[in-house]
Amino acid sequence: MAVPFTGGCACGAIRYECTAEPLYMGNCHCRDCQRATGSAYFPAVGMATTAFRLLTGTPAVYEKLADSGHTMRRMFCGQCGAPVFLTNSARSNLVVLYAGSVDDPSWIRPTRDIYTASAQPWDHLDPTLPKFPQMPPR
Repeated sequence: MAVPFTGGCACGAIRYECTAEPLYMGNCHCRDCQRATGSAYFPAVGMATTAFRLLTGTPAVYEKLADSGHTMRRMFCGQCGAPVFLTNSARSNLVVLYAGSVDDPSWIRPTRDIYTASAQPWDHLDPTLPKFPQMPPR
């Protein structure tokens, strides 16, 4: 993995740069993430906010109350609709990238599956990753 690394939306209107290695990488299988990605799960790359910089564009924002009771803010491109990153009011020091928004996601290695109680039966979860039916303890 090369640092810094960059990413953005499908049309290029939103671009970002990350200047440190991720704090974590994992897959979220909650229904909210399934709906937000249009897929079986959300491959997430957690970054310190101090290592994340928006280079161009102003993302559109969708806010929703998470299961935890905290506000989840999903940032996406208002032009192409691609999801780019999210924040959660419970962890103001964290920006979570959609793995598919990273320019070269080949280095991403998820380390856990969370909210597996909501995982779809047609999805094939990696048997080597730890599984958590809900959010694991910090």
